[in-house]
Amino acid sequence: MKSFIALALTAAVTAAIVAPASAATPAAGPDTRTTVILVHGAFADAASWNGVIPRLDAKGYRVVAAANPLQGVAGDARVVDGLVAQAPGPVVLVGHSYGGAVISSVQPSPKIQALVYVAAFAPDAGETVLGLTGQFPGSTLPGALDAPVARADGGEDLYIRQEAFHQQFAADLPQAQARLMAVGQRPIAKAALEEALAEPRWKTIPTWAIYGDGDRNIPAQAMEYMAERAGSRGTVVIPGASHVVMTSHPQEVADLVDRAARESARR
Repeated sequence: MKSFIALALTAAVTAAIVAPASAATPAAGPDTRTTVILVHGAFADAASWNGVIPRLDAKGYRVVAAANPLQGVAGDARVVDGLVAQAPGPVVLVGHSYGGAVISSVQPSPKIQALVYVAAFAPDAGETVLGLTGQFPGSTLPGALDAPVARADGGEDLYIRQEAFHQQFAADLPQAQARLMAVGQRPIAKAALEEALAEPRWKTIPTWAIYGDGDRNIPAQAMEYMAERAGSRGTVVIPGASHVVMTSHPQEVADLVDRAARESARR
């Protein structure tokens, strides 16, 4: 009996080895889907896109949520450049807050089809995030910041005070969710907010924008100004939405990203 079982197993293995190539599972072809690269901003992290990601997945996009270092505009943009280079097909860049300055600073690439600004900065050449924040009245961020944390390189990291985080950053989210975000917030190097942009990509790449008129970090007037200046092909304003509009209104953000991808593909 044991000999019979051994012979049967040997025959099965041999059959699998010599099976014709036509019986094998065909190799997957190249992935030509549009890659959506999501770039978070200061005081947030890649998890802030958690509501947007499954919605883009469902629409068939290849999605990458970048880990933005938050150390400096040009250097952070080089991280995104690497992700663009790795993408197998066309790319849509999506930036939140400071992340908008980062996607504006990437290297030129024929892969990049669209830029989507989500409650984000879209600086022009020579402008800084800090300068744009103070150019229009209404931001309460300066008063919500904690004391700067000294860095080993002599610079400073900035955080939002945990007790101020909910109302300042995420007023339209439940208290418990905002509490988790406050504790896990990523600091930004102060120098990054003071770094001037070089030539912005929104001058040559189609743009779209979405933000809430309840944003306390970036005044709605500032975002309206930047969207119009960048020639936004579609701007969505969500009444009452906070600075983390991608977290509180993920469907609207995903829909706009999808629109940008489809419309830019027809160029």
